[in-house]
Amino acid sequence: MAFAGGTAVIAIAVVWVMGRYYQTGEDARALRVSAGLAFAVQMVTFLVAKRLAKRNLMVGWGVGSALRVVTLAIYALVVAPALGLPRPAALLGFTVILFASMLIEPLLLGHAG
Repeated sequence: MAFAGGTAVIAIAVVWVMGRYYQTGEDARALRVSAGLAFAVQMVTFLVAKRLAKRNLMVGWGVGSALRVVTLAIYALVVAPALGLPRPAALLGFTVILFASMLIEPLLLGHAG
């Protein structure tokens, strides 16, 4: 629950801050889509990492990180173009949200048991 709240705050902050620079309607749409997708990805990968962390913390975090990289590649190569999203705003927003929320993850994975 704490990770979901923290990730939501991060996503909202990133969309707000980046929205000052990316000001077109399409850029704003790309940031919102990226935030929603990044939030969903973070929830899934955190659950996977948390389950694996019960046995081996580093394996859990590593698998979660690998899932994020795969998702980023699919988003960049398939999803963003298919939705007609401007790639700079979409990919930068997505990546910043993933990275920033990964910074709080170790604090919560340590309490996975």
